[in-house]
Amino acid sequence: MGIQHWSTIDASPDEVFAWHERPGALQRLMPPWLPGSVRREATSLEDGRAELALPGGQVWVAQHDPAGFEPGRAFVDERMPGLSSAALGPLRWRHEHRLEPQGGATVLRDRVDTQVGSRLLRPMFVYRHRQLADDLARHHELAAAPMTIALTGASGLIGTALAAFLTTGGHEVVRLVRHEPGPGERRWAPDAPAADLLDGVDAVVHLAGASIFGRFGDEHRERIRDSRIGPTRRLAELAVASGVGAFISASAIGIYGDDRGDEVLSEASEPGDGFLADVTVDWEADTAAASEGGVRTALIRTGLVQTPRGGVLQVLRPLYAAGLGGPLAGGRHWQSWIDLDDLVDIYARALVDERMSGAINAVAPEPVRQGDYAATLAAVLHRPALLPTPALGPRVLLGEQGMRELALANQRVVPSRLAELGHRFRRPALEDALRHQLGRFA
Repeated sequence: MGIQHWSTIDASPDEVFAWHERPGALQRLMPPWLPGSVRREATSLEDGRAELALPGGQVWVAQHDPAGFEPGRAFVDERMPGLSSAALGPLRWRHEHRLEPQGGATVLRDRVDTQVGSRLLRPMFVYRHRQLADDLARHHELAAAPMTIALTGASGLIGTALAAFLTTGGHEVVRLVRHEPGPGERRWAPDAPAADLLDGVDAVVHLAGASIFGRFGDEHRERIRDSRIGPTRRLAELAVASGVGAFISASAIGIYGDDRGDEVLSEASEPGDGFLADVTVDWEADTAAASEGGVRTALIRTGLVQTPRGGVLQVLRPLYAAGLGGPLAGGRHWQSWIDLDDLVDIYARALVDERMSGAINAVAPEPVRQGDYAATLAAVLHRPALLPTPALGPRVLLGEQGMRELALANQRVVPSRLAELGHRFRRPALEDALRHQLGRFA
């Protein structure tokens, strides 16, 4: 029993093989709907070892087999003994990856010998091949020379995906952390960053900031504000002093306020009202230290990120899977969303495209009403969306202000600046994005 899956990748075997050898490859290939996380990547496709942390404290250990290694053409990994399944007994897993040249392209063949049936494995390999092809296509499109990029918030949802994308593209990522630094990390004190923190760095991506999800009490609001206002300005000032080429900072569509009705909101639209709008205005103002100092500065105003590993989809997926989903508070408010990989692409482009400066709306081209989002998610999961969800639930979880500014925020935002630049989205349609992120391929 097992599976064989193949596809044609528009890149040479050497390029495809090199991509798999670089740090971040396993992270980029991990289907987001599956439990577990990358604990350790293999340092060699010939004889290295990778580890995945699984629920319940279990660890999946995959050992690469030298006997199946052919430089530029093939590599093999096998599960090490120790992991069992009540249904399957000791789980067998031998995975052969083979790369065959076809003109200037590559036929990538995966063959897995295991007790797990193809019905469960097929979506995983469709996802992996799509991720690989899309990532390589984006790297070709950006055609960037290797850079050294300092990254805050590297362990977060967006930072983890972005760091892996950049390193598989041949860039070096220096993670700025607040704990004792390990390999590839530097200690960052947000209130007083060291003068040499950005030495040798070409660009900075600043993602750090406390999560906005939670009850909007005084303590939560203070944490949101203090983690952004101040640390951003000090890092921007240091970017100028260090001579970096670009300062790319996270921002949010919350700047447009909690209810703009049917108004179409572009980067030229005025800020709105509310706590999050006020914080975002001040957050963006902190980056002026970089732009005024001559550093190209881009502000990535992010919409609702779609991935089952975090954000709104992580909350809604189990409810809808259980048949308990439906329109929220009437479902008439606009939701401006973006696929996680499309957001990664926007950050990557901002690093190398000199035209990317100022505010950038990081949202898909077509915002949707919440009721349409509910119907689409339900259809992808083959579940009904008949139970209307009252505002009481979000009010209990988030408080009155959090409910208004997060769960019921009415923002019809469009990516005007990206459209002007001819940016190509991987998944501009909501259904395609949800199918990819949830492994529900048509």
